[in-house]
Amino acid sequence: MSAAAIQETSRYSRKDASRILSVPVQQIVAWQRAGLLPQHLGFSIRDLVRVRKLRDLRGKRLSTRSIRSSVEAMRQAFGVDEPLQLGSALRDGARLKFRYAGALLDPLTQQLAFDFDTAPEAPRRPMLMRTGRNRKSEHNFQRAQDLFQQAVQLEEAAGTWNAAADLYREVLTLCPTHAPAAVNLGTIYYNQKRYAEAESQYRYAAEVDPDYALAFFDLGNVLDELQKLPEAIAAYSRAIQLVPQYADAHYNLALAYERVSERRRALRHWMMYVRLDPAGPWSAHARAQARKTLAMERLSIVSRHGRLAG
Repeated sequence: MSAAAIQETSRYSRKDASRILSVPVQQIVAWQRAGLLPQHLGFSIRDLVRVRKLRDLRGKRLSTRSIRSSVEAMRQAFGVDEPLQLGSALRDGARLKFRYAGALLDPLTQQLAFDFDTAPEAPRRPMLMRTGRNRKSEHNFQRAQDLFQQAVQLEEAAGTWNAAADLYREVLTLCPTHAPAAVNLGTIYYNQKRYAEAESQYRYAAEVDPDYALAFFDLGNVLDELQKLPEAIAAYSRAIQLVPQYADAHYNLALAYERVSERRRALRHWMMYVRLDPAGPWSAHARAQARKTLAMERLSIVSRHGRLAG
């Protein structure tokens, strides 16, 4: 399946999110009321990533009010629409700083510090940026967000893909850790059958945001196209490790296992896909493949503590 198809088919309820990420439903509702999660009932893969980040921050004893204050300040001060998705949130006392575009940002004080953790030859102690670089960095963030939104709109029509790609490249120049821009640029290359360039962008996105399941999923797709099946299997597996209920990743991983004649391994993912998306357009094929494998291999599947084992 394509990245676009994910947005249409991969929807999870509050209960699904609660089960997948071990977060009480009441907590998810509270985050929605606070404006930290979308109000709609169907969560996407990206929403699950956001829930996971909120869960981790809650585990560090940060209050919902504190998280909300930092997130809102990040949006207003630096023009970042989705701070919990686009930047790495770090606890600093009772509030958050965000690692983003090579800097550590304190949105409440609007101060920036060099992020030496991302520079291999730099010292580890941060140095506050109290010069004109503050204004320049703020401008870069705001400009990058505006360009990203423009690029998303241009990407909707094949005739403007090249213009969208130019904007995504400019976003990455302004904000090198903007993983969604790298993924979207990779998807343009993928649709243009420029697979090597797509692979490079997906790998980059996965590197700058190792928790970005969509980057690994798309990387698996392009590696599959390039007949790099062992690497594709590793990428799909990583996406599932990040989001265990990632239905499309289970489906594509099953296909990849089939292509390397690993039917037993494929079977688990065919069956998992059917459980996760029983009424989807690909469920009939997944069921047929599972039945075929069972008939050929004569495997017995035993349910152990709610999990399938073969």
